[in-house]
Amino acid sequence: QVQLVESGGGLVQAGGSLRLSCVASGHTFSGYTMAWFRQAPGKEREFVAAIRWSGATTIYDDSVAGRFTIFRDNARNTMYLQMNSLKPEDTAVYYCAGRPTLSGPYAYWGQGTQVTVSS
Repeated sequence: QVQLVESGGGLVQAGGSLRLSCVASGHTFSGYTMAWFRQAPGKEREFVAAIRWSGATTIYDDSVAGRFTIFRDNARNTMYLQMNSLKPEDTAVYYCAGRPTLSGPYAYWGQGTQVTVSS
């Protein structure tokens, strides 16, 4: 059983930056595809970014491409989301997720961390 714990959320002004972290425990981390999702109040959870186990392949939603960077440190069982040029519409609870396969649903989820961007 994999446990995922996010941290790094907070309140920031528009144009600012935050770095989220997701620490995995309970299972080897290096073979997993990992991702970030977010859910704003009154909206469905949406995909933000994903990274393959090697870190060489990343994908982003168009709304964050060029502003957010996903990366991972397998030796530390940690995944990150560097968020720059934040906008008020980035306000949401951010969740990390993981799966042991290249495709399919994400099997493991963290509890979420709140990101609030003020205008």
